[in-house]
Amino acid sequence: MADFTYHLMQWQMPAGASSGGSLVDADFAALGIPKIDEYTAMYLKRTNRSSVPNMDYYAAYNFFRLAGILQGIVGRVRDGTASNANAAQNAAGVKPLAQRAWLYAQRAGAV
Repeated sequence: MADFTYHLMQWQMPAGASSGGSLVDADFAALGIPKIDEYTAMYLKRTNRSSVPNMDYYAAYNFFRLAGILQGIVGRVRDGTASNANAAQNAAGVKPLAQRAWLYAQRAGAV
């Protein structure tokens, strides 16, 4: 489930939070891409599942994970050990990803 919900992040990604892009404001019909609920239903049918248990938990996990990865890159920029010339751009994505993670964590029951 963690892998599938990681894949679903593109539908939930805050705009500008990652270089991977976001489908949040996409025109799904024009792009020929199913909406997240349609895509999830296709996955469930193909895998003979009835639901994705704890979807919000997995979304929180994946958003916190990605925020942590980006923060690690930002730390390497700070320390002068980043190997990518564009690594500093990751700093802008940390807070929106962490905020999105906290939203899903709260929906999953965190207080």
